[in-house]
Amino acid sequence: MTRAQISLLVVYCVDLPACLDFYRGLGLPFERERHGHGPEHHAAVLADGVVFELYPAGTGGSTGRTRIGLVVASTSLRTAWEPGVHVLRDPEGRVVELHITA
Repeated sequence: MTRAQISLLVVYCVDLPACLDFYRGLGLPFERERHGHGPEHHAAVLADGVVFELYPAGTGGSTGRTRIGLVVASTSLRTAWEPGVHVLRDPEGRVVELHITA
């Protein structure tokens, strides 16, 4: 088994405001960022220091299919969800497997 772990996940979004609202609704604490002359984007630091970023897709458009798995406490969510596994789609059709803990 490898000792590698994910430290950064960047998702490029055609509709950044809609995606930001969706992921904030799942309890992710995004902050606005900009590095040098790069595009403004939003970053959330998750457990174990993993950084999850939402970037504007720019002229490239869709970046293909992605499945994202998140574990969140029910108290972090904007709306009430039963504990367990729920499969959602973000505003751009990416599958989000949500594991909700009590």
